[in-house]
Amino acid sequence: MTNTATEIHSSIGTDDLATASANSPATITFAEFGLDPLIQKAVAEQGYNTPTPIQAQSISHVLAGSDLMGAAQTGTGKTAAFVLPMIQKILRHGSNSASPARHPIRALVLTPTRELAVQVAENAANYSKYTDLRTAVVYGGVDMKEQVALLRNGVEILIATPGRLLDHIGSKVANLSQVELLVLDEADRMLDMGFLPDLQRIINLIPAQRQTLLFSATFSPEIKKLAQSYLRTPVTVEVARQNAAADTVKQVVHLVSSGDKQHAIVKVLEARTRQGLSRQCIIFTNSRLGCAKLARALERDGIKAGAIHGDKSQGERTMTLDAFKSGAIEVLVATDVAARGLDIPDMPCVINHELPYNAEDFIHRIGRTGRAGSKGDAIALVDDSEKRLLDDIEKLMKRKLDIRPVPDVNPPSCSSATSSGGKMSDPFFYQPYEPSGTPNASSDVAKPEEKKVGIVPAKPAVGALLGGFKKK
Repeated sequence: MTNTATEIHSSIGTDDLATASANSPATITFAEFGLDPLIQKAVAEQGYNTPTPIQAQSISHVLAGSDLMGAAQTGTGKTAAFVLPMIQKILRHGSNSASPARHPIRALVLTPTRELAVQVAENAANYSKYTDLRTAVVYGGVDMKEQVALLRNGVEILIATPGRLLDHIGSKVANLSQVELLVLDEADRMLDMGFLPDLQRIINLIPAQRQTLLFSATFSPEIKKLAQSYLRTPVTVEVARQNAAADTVKQVVHLVSSGDKQHAIVKVLEARTRQGLSRQCIIFTNSRLGCAKLARALERDGIKAGAIHGDKSQGERTMTLDAFKSGAIEVLVATDVAARGLDIPDMPCVINHELPYNAEDFIHRIGRTGRAGSKGDAIALVDDSEKRLLDDIEKLMKRKLDIRPVPDVNPPSCSSATSSGGKMSDPFFYQPYEPSGTPNASSDVAKPEEKKVGIVPAKPAVGALLGGFKKK
């Protein structure tokens, strides 16, 4: 069956609508969506009033019952764009009854990673806190007992990774026969062939008469076509040019051999230190083994580093993330498990130690910096074998990336290497990364992401760390 789609585009881009509204008389608030006072109370309690562009253009369509495909750059508040109307849509089912039968699953959110599942669950719990709706999150890598107990008690809103959800369905503790609203978060990854079989099995268990929402930063034509098979006359909302990084991200490519990449990272971090910039950064690798190996190597170079990848238990991953957020470690080396959903406000820098095989994953990786109007640097280390991947990325982004030499922080000790005052004059030494507060920095950038609606707190709740999340 061929479906038609209504497309809505916005020229506002990725700036916070509160900032953009200074020059626009058409400012709206969350109160104008007609959300229940209990939801509005939770939103106001967080200090939020004005929606971001993706929220402003999506919420009314979801409330109206439309299927929807929402495309926006990372860090723009996509989560609240579906969580707030989702809560409103199933609010009529809220009950203070202790009977699990009065709390069947009404809304299901599927995510590709554990970290993203936790963040969505925290978001849902925050905005449903004054209602009688129950929220839970289930994902792999942790013991199932805590999750089983939550599901048996009954929940209306379930956030899950596909594999673990199928485990609970097989154990007869999760029933999807009363689901009214299905959300695929980071839909391009969810619909990747690796997820498709599990996704299809889950969708077959959900009533056909449901509302389906797909949200992501990137939608290729192939993914759009595939997604249409799950949607009915969908509305497509795009608030920024697709397949693009935020304008606040300054991108630089360093061409280096594979064997020199570790040394190049050290040079980059030393250069940032000399310029008064933070050394904190996320370094992405393609393999679990390479991730752990690089973290150990950087530790030997005197850099406080930690690793996060799929072979780590959820407890280990949480401890490493907490250490990174607190500053106990400076560098987080990660696989693509951290490329989506990981929200660390004001992350100054992302380094691609290896380019991803999928060009769209590059956009998600560098989307960890430059979020919510903050400035950030995205640095890619590219060897000869990766130039084809670089070409794919540039083709996807429709732009050429700036190629520069690795900063030389230790020039030869000779008269030509220094100028009066001891400053370097080596032609290959430069300052590629602008410190925050530079004269050309925008004076009206949006607040850090944790100040915006739809962004969950940086520190996970205790329930989420145990693999479950339930409102008191």
